Amino acid sequence: MNRIILGAFSALLLVGLGLFWIQGRAQVEKGAPPPEPESAQDAIDPDALPVADVSGLTGPEPPEASELTREQRRFFRYDRNRDLKITRNEMLSTRTDSFRRLDTDGNNLLTFEEWAITTSDRFAEMDANEDDELTQAEFATSAPKPRATSRPSCNC
Repeated sequence: MNRIILGAFSALLLVGLGLFWIQGRAQVEKGAPPPEPESAQDAIDPDALPVADVSGLTGPEPPEASELTREQRRFFRYDRNRDLKITRNEMLSTRTDSFRRLDTDGNNLLTFEEWAITTSDRFAEMDANEDDELTQAEFATSAPKPRATSRPSCNC
């Protein structure tokens, strides 16, 4: 019985504190300054572009681009947040084209679950230490095999 009375008293106390807090917020809003009136220029042409004097100002230098290897570019296509790890969600989010390729007749009867099983199995094969994240070395194991050329591409 004491718990019920103590709980009811605590609930009333919290409701009372909430009401005082809301009233205090209303007083702060009431004391806020009114919005500033629009200037005459804004009233005349609201579509006018702002003008600034930038003579003598210089901006920061643009960042230098670094050359990435083919494997690094392929890795970063999946690693969206650039933390050098590919999570399962990052791997699945970029696989929509593969889903379309799996639906060979174009009737959209291939379910997402069927496609996700294939992608999840591929991810599990690459994830050697089973920590649900792919490092660059683990991801490199899925690199496409180079095409074997039996004869030269040109007849020189």
